[in-house]
Amino acid sequence: MSGSAEDERLRVQQLRALRRRWLRDQELSPREPVLPPRQLGTVAAFWERFLQPGGLWRQQVHKAYQTGGFVLLRVLLPAWAIAYYVKYHL
Repeated sequence: MSGSAEDERLRVQQLRALRRRWLRDQELSPREPVLPPRQLGTVAAFWERFLQPGGLWRQQVHKAYQTGGFVLLRVLLPAWAIAYYVKYHL
């Protein structure tokens, strides 16, 4: 009876050692992960440069987008609603 308990203890000890080794192997070194250099296509390279913070084109596009949204919501939609009301309800 004592032989099987010792075998069980030995098996558990070996499993613990294997788990510890496996956990140690999962730690990344400072050199990892090693990624291949990105090869960007023409369009992707353009967007990579375009989306850099503080770029002049990015600011101009943002300003045009804000102006377009303002015009659409504050001018065109109310004008359309007024024209619709005048045409069909008066």
